Amino acid sequence: MNMVTGKSSDPERLQQLKAFDDSKAGVKGIVDAGITKLPPIFVRPKKDPSVVADRTVSGHFSIPVVDLAEYNGRRAEVIDQVRRAAESYGFFQVVNHGMPERVMEEMMEAARVFHELPREEKAEYYGREMGMKVKYFSGSTMYKLMFADWKDTLQCNISDEQFDPQEIPLVCRDITMEYSKNVHKLGVTLFEFLSEALRLKPDHLKNLDSTMGHMVLSHYYPPCPEPEVTIGTVEHSDPDFMTILLQDQIGGLQVLHQNQWIDVPPVPGALVVNIGDFLQLISNNKFISVNHRVLAKNEGPRISVACFFRPSLENSSRLYGPIKELTSEEKPPVYHETTVKDYVMFHYKSWELNGVSGLEDLKL
Repeated sequence: MNMVTGKSSDPERLQQLKAFDDSKAGVKGIVDAGITKLPPIFVRPKKDPSVVADRTVSGHFSIPVVDLAEYNGRRAEVIDQVRRAAESYGFFQVVNHGMPERVMEEMMEAARVFHELPREEKAEYYGREMGMKVKYFSGSTMYKLMFADWKDTLQCNISDEQFDPQEIPLVCRDITMEYSKNVHKLGVTLFEFLSEALRLKPDHLKNLDSTMGHMVLSHYYPPCPEPEVTIGTVEHSDPDFMTILLQDQIGGLQVLHQNQWIDVPPVPGALVVNIGDFLQLISNNKFISVNHRVLAKNEGPRISVACFFRPSLENSSRLYGPIKELTSEEKPPVYHETTVKDYVMFHYKSWELNGVSGLEDLKL
């Protein structure tokens, strides 16, 4: 993928991005103003491979669905399904995962309520500084790519013991913390399956601090008057160990598989799981972290809640490289070691700048 960016030297475009940012109104603010044509900062060039016209959308493949019901009695079967999905697709959906339906519904509703607050109430949370534990923003990469995604995000970094739930907006505070506890519990179970799928002890990945921290990101994709010229979330892979996603029934998430986009259709009650860059790195390419994107749509708002599993950048000095047990003379290490912070701050930037996975930077 070659990322097409706007010209950062274009002062008029930079001014438009800054004006949008300074409004603190997000994409929803633009929609509320009643636009029928997209502002230029959202319009991607025809040659940009992240827009819809690129690569065929395939109906031949579908993301595996793994049933976790009574998994202790059928553990080998579940682990085999997880292994196949992590090796071949990098994505799978889980059903009967133990997350209460009430918690999922209330989390989605709270995400909607926050994003539909009056602009003045949301504005106090608006920002993009790395150190902010809780922040509301639009387009995390827009100053680098010089394009804005068609979505707004509330990000809560629930990564360390010092995190104060009082920082979360009141309208979604309690349910975000309850959802966080539930999704962390599921994450621990999934990391056990992934460890065993690598033929390691169940707690191997947990002992590498993969469950030490997580971020909860509530995304809001307003209905778009010209969905064919923009993108909800630009094509990317995730700079974490694993992501668990709760999505509504509108759809739009697509995964790149064998150079074709495949839809990840909403399955009632399911959660979407994908392998992150760190798990590809430490598994020595046994598991794959694949590119995915979200289309903009006429309908909406589309709401989703993503949970990123990775240690906080401040607290992680640990070096990560291919796990020794997964390397041999026949399968030597593919990657250099890196810390979480160095990867996110430096190597992942190569994706933002030229569309190449940060893992390419680390290849031996």
